Amino acid sequence: MTTTTDSPALTPRPPVDPATVPTWPRVLAHLSAEGTGVVRVDADEHRLEAGDIATGRSKAIALVRVLVAEPLGRPVRVDTREPEGAWQVIVHPDGVVQSAGEDPTPTATRTELASLAALSPAAMPQVKPTDPTGTTPVIKLTKPTDPLSATSPTDSTAPPRLTDLIAQQPPARPAPATWGWRHHLGQLSGGLMTPGPGPRETAHRAAVAAVQRTFTGARTVVVVNPKGGAHKTTAALMLAATFGLHRGGYTLAWDNNETRGTMGWRARQADHQRTVVDLLRALPGIAERGQARVGDIDPFVRPQHWGHFDVLASDEDAASSAAVDAAAFAQLHEQLAAFYRVMVIDTGNNIRASNWQAALAAADQLVIVSTVREDTSKTAAWLADALAETGHEHLVRQAVTVLTAPSRASDVALEQRLQGHFARLTRAVVSVPHDPTLVAGGPIDFARLSPATREAWLRAAAEVAVGL
Repeated sequence: MTTTTDSPALTPRPPVDPATVPTWPRVLAHLSAEGTGVVRVDADEHRLEAGDIATGRSKAIALVRVLVAEPLGRPVRVDTREPEGAWQVIVHPDGVVQSAGEDPTPTATRTELASLAALSPAAMPQVKPTDPTGTTPVIKLTKPTDPLSATSPTDSTAPPRLTDLIAQQPPARPAPATWGWRHHLGQLSGGLMTPGPGPRETAHRAAVAAVQRTFTGARTVVVVNPKGGAHKTTAALMLAATFGLHRGGYTLAWDNNETRGTMGWRARQADHQRTVVDLLRALPGIAERGQARVGDIDPFVRPQHWGHFDVLASDEDAASSAAVDAAAFAQLHEQLAAFYRVMVIDTGNNIRASNWQAALAAADQLVIVSTVREDTSKTAAWLADALAETGHEHLVRQAVTVLTAPSRASDVALEQRLQGHFARLTRAVVSVPHDPTLVAGGPIDFARLSPATREAWLRAAAEVAVGL
């Protein structure tokens, strides 16, 4: 980290490893050469205006500090885009700015970024949100060309438009705290005092907002580890449940084992035992009737009402010789994408199976799962190496690693070693605590999961959503 002698707000400190800074909430700062721009926190955008780019940087950093870093009580990663290039910086709660690694910024600009002092509340930029639909930006970094764009601030003779009125809306105030002493204080005061959320609740809300972000189409999440017992099925069900609970449904957990998987056993039972093989056989008849409808798919999936998602089980007939290959997977995936916004796919242990390879080809986000064990983690690392060597390096770099504790007495030293390895290998690493409810192997009872377990899977789903 760079410090300067003329900036008393910045004091020397051991630098934070950028790999340890979470990537959620996703924060972007876009600045024009004139210093105007937009700071985006997940789906919320805030307009800032400045006379020059140096002032614009100061205001952007101050905005990130007050809106995100201070409430979360931790450093925040910021993707910065300016005419000179794009790079990442880390903003600390006290306003200190640290480079997140090598970037194309000229030396003078890097020094300027690193010497930004924390602004006083009076110097804070005015926060102006964008159109709540998220479709009309308040400010364009290039000259507007379409007639519906916001009026240029230098054109005082042009009549105001709807976009100008929307831009003047005050930012929404954070909802009062619903956790801990802050919530109880509001209740005891009869509503006279309404403290805002604390750091933990703020982090929870940011994770929920990440999971609820808008996607431009159906998204496919593929959970992998070629070793049995790596908690792939548990991870697929918990991710699907978390997306379903916070997005209101239209989520599918799909067991893509080439022969028999266990997802159907881990899910709540339905009034039928149909599987992916039955759906595959029914597809030609559905196609003959014309465009498929949701009702055509319902008889083949098992609704999980506790988590607002569906399960598509693999073949459970011990006497069956049916197998799902790449062509069958592609046909099913095309049909199911018409009905589900998020599909979380559990995979088998044979990475050479054609349906495993087909799932990998369809993946928008890869999730590498491992228990905190030497054998399981080495298999996960081997898989990541194999994928990188066969043309899937970008998918690995953008992957999310989930490390689950196999017992209460987890190996702390091994977990730290694994976190360091996979943090350098993948985009994010999330640790999930041991929970006896998930170890038994029966249907998952979400109500019996510990709050720490539910929160950890929410963090994992938030990281997955950032990559979608």
